[in-house]
Amino acid sequence: MSESFSATGRRKTASARVTLVPGTGQITINKRAFEEYFGTLSLQNKVLHPFQAANVSNQYDATISAAGGGVSGQIGAIQLGIARALLKTNPDLRDALREDDLLTRDPRKKERKKPGQPKARKRFQFSKR
Repeated sequence: MSESFSATGRRKTASARVTLVPGTGQITINKRAFEEYFGTLSLQNKVLHPFQAANVSNQYDATISAAGGGVSGQIGAIQLGIARALLKTNPDLRDALREDDLLTRDPRKKERKKPGQPKARKRFQFSKR
């Protein structure tokens, strides 16, 4: 059996487990075709971006399990997971992936709501009199 490469990606509250197997470029997200999971072409291109940056389009089949967050967070998590898995397939791809900033974990998360305020940073209206 051919070797598989696994990696995890996270962004905001979303996480994605990615498994790459040498194949024809078929991508499955949560047991659905990725064209079905991400309807628009721009979202699909974001998922394919790590493969294009590494010049390995249609060389690996990807099985992805994405959970949590929204569409944007899941795409960021999937991108990071794919990039990390590609790095395991060939360590020489590091420079190409780093150049497109695909190996950096985005640390930004939602800031917590503080007590005595309506939101994280918003204050209640100040009244002088």
